[in-house]
Amino acid sequence: MEEIRSAKDQLRKEIIKKLGALTEKQRTEKIRAIESRLCDFANFLEARIALLYMAGPYEVRTQEILRRTLELNKILALPAFAPEGRGVTTWKVDNPDKDLTPGPRGVLEPDPARCKPVPLQRIDIAIIPGWAFDEKGLRIGSGQGYYDRFLPELPITTRKVALAFEEQIVSQIPTEPHDKHVDIIITNKRTIYKI
Repeated sequence: MEEIRSAKDQLRKEIIKKLGALTEKQRTEKIRAIESRLCDFANFLEARIALLYMAGPYEVRTQEILRRTLELNKILALPAFAPEGRGVTTWKVDNPDKDLTPGPRGVLEPDPARCKPVPLQRIDIAIIPGWAFDEKGLRIGSGQGYYDRFLPELPITTRKVALAFEEQIVSQIPTEPHDKHVDIIITNKRTIYKI
Protein backbone atom coordinates (compact mmCIF):
# COMPACT_ATOMS: atom_id res chain seq x y z
CA MET A 1 0.00 0.00 0.00
CA GLU A 2 2.81 2.40 0.83
CA GLU A 3 4.29 1.80 -2.62
CA ILE A 4 0.97 2.71 -4.27
CA ARG A 5 0.61 5.86 -2.18
CA SER A 6 4.15 6.86 -3.10
CA ALA A 7 3.37 6.30 -6.81
CA LYS A 8 0.25 8.46 -6.47
CA ASP A 9 2.23 11.23 -4.79
CA GLN A 10 4.78 11.10 -7.60
CA LEU A 11 1.99 11.29 -10.18
CA ARG A 12 0.52 14.33 -8.41
CA LYS A 13 3.93 16.03 -8.58
CA GLU A 14 4.15 15.30 -12.32
CA ILE A 15 0.67 16.74 -12.92
CA ILE A 16 1.50 19.87 -10.88
CA LYS A 17 4.60 20.35 -13.05
CA LYS A 18 2.66 19.85 -16.32
CA LEU A 19 -0.14 22.20 -15.31
CA GLY A 20 2.34 24.71 -13.91
CA ALA A 21 3.95 24.92 -17.36
CA LEU A 22 0.70 26.17 -18.90
CA THR A 23 0.27 29.90 -19.33
CA GLU A 24 -2.95 31.45 -18.07
CA LYS A 25 -3.98 31.98 -21.70
CA GLN A 26 -3.41 28.28 -22.52
CA ARG A 27 -5.30 27.20 -19.42
CA THR A 28 -8.23 29.50 -20.26
CA GLU A 29 -8.39 28.20 -23.86
CA LYS A 30 -8.38 24.60 -22.64
CA ILE A 31 -11.10 25.32 -20.07
CA ARG A 32 -13.26 26.91 -22.77
CA ALA A 33 -12.86 23.79 -24.94
CA ILE A 34 -13.85 21.57 -21.98
CA GLU A 35 -16.85 23.81 -21.19
CA SER A 36 -17.98 23.63 -24.82
CA ARG A 37 -17.68 19.82 -24.91
CA LEU A 38 -19.61 19.46 -21.64
CA CYS A 39 -22.38 21.84 -22.72
CA ASP A 40 -22.80 19.85 -25.97
CA PHE A 41 -22.75 16.51 -24.11
CA ALA A 42 -26.14 14.77 -24.32
CA ASN A 43 -26.12 13.52 -20.71
CA PHE A 44 -25.50 17.08 -19.50
CA LEU A 45 -28.13 18.59 -21.78
CA GLU A 46 -30.75 16.03 -20.67
CA ALA A 47 -29.95 16.34 -16.95
CA ARG A 48 -32.41 18.22 -14.79
CA ILE A 49 -30.24 18.25 -11.66
CA ALA A 50 -26.49 18.64 -12.16
CA LEU A 51 -23.96 18.24 -9.38
CA LEU A 52 -20.82 20.25 -10.02
CA TYR A 53 -17.82 21.27 -7.94
CA MET A 54 -15.77 24.31 -7.06
CA ALA A 55 -12.24 23.75 -8.31
CA GLY A 56 -9.13 23.37 -6.23
CA PRO A 57 -5.76 24.53 -7.60
CA TYR A 58 -5.11 21.56 -9.95
CA GLU A 59 -8.64 20.97 -11.19
CA VAL A 60 -10.57 22.39 -14.14
CA ARG A 61 -12.21 25.64 -13.06
CA THR A 62 -16.01 25.55 -13.19
CA GLN A 63 -17.26 29.12 -12.64
CA GLU A 64 -18.48 29.49 -16.24
CA ILE A 65 -20.04 26.00 -16.18
CA LEU A 66 -21.95 26.93 -13.02
CA ARG A 67 -23.29 30.03 -14.76
CA ARG A 68 -24.25 28.12 -17.90
CA THR A 69 -25.94 25.39 -15.85
CA LEU A 70 -28.19 27.99 -14.27
CA GLU A 71 -28.84 29.67 -17.65
CA LEU A 72 -30.05 26.30 -18.97
CA ASN A 73 -32.62 26.28 -16.13
CA LYS A 74 -31.06 23.23 -14.49
CA ILE A 75 -30.95 22.77 -10.76
CA LEU A 76 -27.36 23.37 -9.74
CA ALA A 77 -26.14 21.29 -6.81
CA LEU A 78 -22.77 21.53 -5.09
CA PRO A 79 -21.33 19.25 -2.40
CA ALA A 80 -20.45 20.26 1.15
CA PHE A 81 -18.03 17.98 2.97
CA ALA A 82 -18.02 17.42 6.72
CA PRO A 83 -14.89 18.84 8.38
CA GLU A 84 -13.59 15.36 9.23
CA GLY A 85 -14.15 14.32 5.60
CA ARG A 86 -16.49 11.48 6.47
CA GLY A 87 -19.75 12.85 5.19
CA VAL A 88 -21.14 14.86 2.32
CA THR A 89 -24.36 16.70 1.68
CA THR A 90 -25.50 18.21 -1.60
CA TRP A 91 -27.14 21.61 -1.79
CA LYS A 92 -29.09 23.60 -4.38
CA VAL A 93 -27.21 26.77 -5.27
CA ASP A 94 -29.12 29.61 -6.91
CA ASN A 95 -26.39 32.25 -6.82
CA PRO A 96 -22.74 31.06 -6.67
CA ASP A 97 -21.61 34.62 -5.86
CA LYS A 98 -23.72 34.77 -2.68
CA ASP A 99 -24.49 31.18 -1.64
CA LEU A 100 -20.96 29.85 -1.00
CA THR A 101 -18.62 29.87 1.97
CA PRO A 102 -15.10 28.40 2.56
CA GLY A 103 -15.21 24.66 3.32
CA PRO A 104 -12.82 22.19 5.02
CA ARG A 105 -11.05 21.34 1.73
CA GLY A 106 -10.05 24.96 1.26
CA VAL A 107 -12.57 25.54 -1.56
CA LEU A 108 -15.95 27.25 -1.56
CA GLU A 109 -18.97 25.14 -0.60
CA PRO A 110 -22.71 25.82 -0.27
CA ASP A 111 -23.74 27.74 2.81
CA PRO A 112 -26.50 25.66 4.50
CA ALA A 113 -28.02 28.89 5.80
CA ARG A 114 -28.67 30.06 2.23
CA CYS A 115 -29.16 26.77 0.32
CA LYS A 116 -31.67 23.91 0.31
CA PRO A 117 -30.59 20.24 0.46
CA VAL A 118 -30.75 18.11 -2.69
CA PRO A 119 -31.22 14.35 -2.16
CA LEU A 120 -28.46 12.31 -3.82
CA GLN A 121 -31.07 10.09 -5.47
CA ARG A 122 -32.29 13.08 -7.52
CA ILE A 123 -28.94 13.91 -9.14
CA ASP A 124 -28.89 13.09 -12.86
CA ILE A 125 -25.26 13.91 -13.62
CA ALA A 126 -22.30 14.41 -11.29
CA ILE A 127 -19.32 16.39 -12.55
CA ILE A 128 -16.30 15.14 -10.58
CA PRO A 129 -12.92 16.84 -10.07
CA GLY A 130 -9.52 15.17 -10.05
CA TRP A 131 -5.82 15.66 -10.53
CA ALA A 132 -5.10 12.71 -12.84
CA PHE A 133 -7.15 10.14 -14.77
CA ASP A 134 -6.61 7.10 -16.97
CA GLU A 135 -8.78 5.82 -19.81
CA LYS A 136 -10.34 3.21 -17.52
CA GLY A 137 -11.99 6.04 -15.61
CA LEU A 138 -9.76 5.76 -12.55
CA ARG A 139 -8.85 9.01 -10.87
CA ILE A 140 -6.54 10.56 -8.35
CA GLY A 141 -7.70 13.54 -6.36
CA SER A 142 -5.97 15.60 -3.73
CA GLY A 143 -5.28 12.50 -1.63
CA GLN A 144 -7.80 13.17 1.11
CA GLY A 145 -10.34 10.62 -0.17
CA TYR A 146 -13.36 12.94 -0.17
CA TYR A 147 -14.66 11.82 -3.55
CA ASP A 148 -13.67 8.15 -3.13
CA ARG A 149 -16.02 8.07 -0.14
CA PHE A 150 -18.68 10.15 -1.90
CA LEU A 151 -18.92 8.44 -5.32
CA PRO A 152 -20.37 5.14 -3.99
CA GLU A 153 -23.21 7.11 -2.37
CA LEU A 154 -24.45 8.33 -5.76
CA PRO A 155 -27.12 6.21 -7.45
CA ILE A 156 -25.93 3.81 -10.14
CA THR A 157 -28.10 5.77 -12.60
CA THR A 158 -26.21 9.03 -11.97
CA ARG A 159 -23.73 9.59 -14.80
CA LYS A 160 -20.31 10.35 -13.26
CA VAL A 161 -18.30 12.66 -15.52
CA ALA A 162 -14.84 14.09 -14.87
CA LEU A 163 -13.42 17.25 -16.39
CA ALA A 164 -9.70 17.20 -17.16
CA PHE A 165 -6.99 18.88 -19.13
CA GLU A 166 -5.44 16.50 -21.64
CA GLU A 167 -2.23 16.88 -19.58
CA GLN A 168 -4.01 15.11 -16.69
CA ILE A 169 -4.61 11.91 -18.67
CA VAL A 170 -2.02 9.24 -17.86
CA SER A 171 -1.52 5.67 -19.05
CA GLN A 172 -2.39 4.07 -15.72
CA ILE A 173 -3.46 5.19 -12.27
CA PRO A 174 -1.98 3.20 -9.38
CA THR A 175 -4.98 1.91 -7.44
CA GLU A 176 -5.97 0.90 -3.97
CA PRO A 177 -9.16 -1.02 -3.10
CA HIS A 178 -11.02 2.15 -2.04
CA ASP A 179 -10.35 4.03 -5.31
CA LYS A 180 -13.44 4.77 -7.42
CA HIS A 181 -13.82 5.48 -11.12
CA VAL A 182 -15.88 7.82 -13.26
CA ASP A 183 -17.92 6.82 -16.31
CA ILE A 184 -16.71 9.49 -18.71
CA ILE A 185 -13.85 12.00 -18.90
CA ILE A 186 -14.21 15.18 -20.93
CA THR A 187 -10.91 16.85 -21.87
CA ASN A 188 -10.10 19.84 -24.03
CA LYS A 189 -9.47 17.43 -26.94
CA ARG A 190 -11.78 14.41 -26.53
CA THR A 191 -14.47 12.56 -24.63
CA ILE A 192 -13.23 9.32 -23.06
CA TYR A 193 -15.70 6.58 -22.21
CA LYS A 194 -14.55 4.16 -19.53
CA ILE A 195 -13.03 1.06 -21.10
